[in-house]
Amino acid sequence: MSQPTAPIVHGTEDVLIALCNSVSRVLQVATQCPIQYSGMVQRITKTSLKPDIGCFVLIDGGFSALIIINFSADAAMELYRSYLLSMGMAESDLASSYTSDDVSNVMGELMNQVVGDFTSKVQRELQTHIAQSQPKMIRLNKQVNLSVDANLDAPEARRVTFYTGNNNIFYLEMAVDHMEFIKIKDFEAQEKPDPDLVMAQAREAQSGQAPAAINTAVASSDTDDLLKSLGL
Repeated sequence: MSQPTAPIVHGTEDVLIALCNSVSRVLQVATQCPIQYSGMVQRITKTSLKPDIGCFVLIDGGFSALIIINFSADAAMELYRSYLLSMGMAESDLASSYTSDDVSNVMGELMNQVVGDFTSKVQRELQTHIAQSQPKMIRLNKQVNLSVDANLDAPEARRVTFYTGNNNIFYLEMAVDHMEFIKIKDFEAQEKPDPDLVMAQAREAQSGQAPAAINTAVASSDTDDLLKSLGL
């Protein structure tokens, strides 16, 4: 008699790895710079916003979590400059200090892209839905640490160190309720939609609608002429 197969279980570390991969992949694509993370993860007792720029997002839905990224000034400026320069912005138009609102806005935009990629991945691979809050950015000096209460019932907290192409450091922290996703039936994870393919399909749909719209306009004009000829 065959032994029963052990169920496949996804826990906190699996969710953390998915988040780390989203951080590195999205930032690499956006900035065209290598982003790596440490092979070691820290178990921590609490999460907090730390200098020089802290950003946090709340996750709710299938599970609740708090995601924080703490950027050093050098890391924030490297990512900010690389992102805007890769988009074709002139060097002279860039902010010169991490305290600029423009830097905070760009880091918030990148954080939003990271968490969006993560939530999409969770939905495809774990078959649950989570929603995110709008990223909040705050500039902090060396004397200030802010704790963030995520109102979790049984929180587990982790910290991972990230390195930019110039070896500047930033930290990802995640607090999440203890959870396990247990696979109870076979399924294939949905493929990530190709944005280029989606745009191409949208353009095809629009081009297909254009002749129809023209034909409708011609038919309407012919109908008006007929009614006029009948004195109606």
